[in-house]
Amino acid sequence: MDVVSFLGGPDPEHGIGVVAPFDFALDRELWRWVPDDVSLRLTRTPFVPVGVSLDLARLVSEHETLREGVRALIASEPEVVAYACASGSFVGGLAGERDLCEVMRTAGDVPALTTSGALLDALGELGAQRIALLTPYTESVTRSLEDFLAEAGVTVVGRAFLGLTRHIWKVPYRAVVDMARQVAVEGADALFISCTNLPTYDVIPQLEAELRVPVVSANQVTMWSALRAIGTRAVGPYQALLMDAAAATAEPEGQEGVT
Repeated sequence: MDVVSFLGGPDPEHGIGVVAPFDFALDRELWRWVPDDVSLRLTRTPFVPVGVSLDLARLVSEHETLREGVRALIASEPEVVAYACASGSFVGGLAGERDLCEVMRTAGDVPALTTSGALLDALGELGAQRIALLTPYTESVTRSLEDFLAEAGVTVVGRAFLGLTRHIWKVPYRAVVDMARQVAVEGADALFISCTNLPTYDVIPQLEAELRVPVVSANQVTMWSALRAIGTRAVGPYQALLMDAAAATAEPEGQEGVT
């Protein structure tokens, strides 16, 4: 008969609550930015039969939907709650993004942030006021993001978008790299790759080396901001947003180039 001991047990962990859209498929990518002493607690919004669009962005960011998502997380006692959705957090403009944070903060009585708010903080950290923009979205959703950035004083100097309404998580790294090579980055302080359902972790170092500008992505800034909120740092080799003097000299592990 096996005996299970409850003496000792796992080391204490910091907790980050994450509310993601129902179709979010990149849980593992979020974890790659997270140090070992931090645990992610994820929940998803209810399914709605709508493709990726402005309508979907509004539906998955309804206040009651986010309240319920945060309430589902509170039993696990997260120290901060993040809404991991770019379009859902920029579709209402700056005022809408602030309202989402307040709804979540009130529902959970913990600090709260969104992907789009984290993006603005990250661009401020990098001193980036002019950016190139990549999205998997349709033109209308991409323009909504540009409007959000313009309202915050950020100018988009080049853009490219894929026009997808579904299966964004299936886009291969090669397609992201090819799209980045097509967008005009001359005069840009940074490149932003939008959508938390678009894989980006392994392409960031390659694109930064090739394009010679900082590259930030929706999942990266979300994790960077959430971890900073609890007093720790995101992990990720050769990513300008995450680097300090020590990290800059670290050797990357498991990185493969995309050609």
